[in-house]
Amino acid sequence: MSIRLIVGLGNPGPEYELTRHNAGFWLVDALAGRSLARESRFNALAAKTSIAGQDVWLLEPQTYMNRSGQSVGALARFYKIAPDEVLVVHDELDLPPGSAKLKKGGSSGGHNGLKDITAALGTQDYWRLRLGIGHPRSLNLQQPVVDFVLHRPRKEEQPLIDDAIERSLKVVPLLCEGKFEAAMMQLHSAK
Repeated sequence: MSIRLIVGLGNPGPEYELTRHNAGFWLVDALAGRSLARESRFNALAAKTSIAGQDVWLLEPQTYMNRSGQSVGALARFYKIAPDEVLVVHDELDLPPGSAKLKKGGSSGGHNGLKDITAALGTQDYWRLRLGIGHPRSLNLQQPVVDFVLHRPRKEEQPLIDDAIERSLKVVPLLCEGKFEAAMMQLHSAK
């Protein structure tokens, strides 16, 4: 088993492009370069690429976050990609900016994009790459969570998030080769 579909979560449109909630898009953009193209049958931007010698689909749903499962489910069914071959990259409130963690399965933790993908795939047993954006309370901010995720990271946070994305990009080839333990060890022990 290896990763055959990498999904970046975010909200479409220029008003959301630089917001914390689009951290998943940022990573997939870095993988895709300019190769993403509109795929109307999946209501997404998508591209097929080769990573570590493996054919891999890259996907950015163009629904809003809470309807991401429509795109993920449609592409996974069409190309017969099993849930445990799916990696969903998303922003994570419970990790500080600069953190990145891999895990398979588990609850959605209140993340509406993950809730919808779980419903579309019929299981929680898919891989997640969690990019820390921090929580307004842990960052001593009084902002409501919904407002926090839909705003740009503060100037001191953005380089930390960018660094987490760079470290994450280095383990993507391992994931596409099915070397999950090695990818987790490398990512989780990175300084």
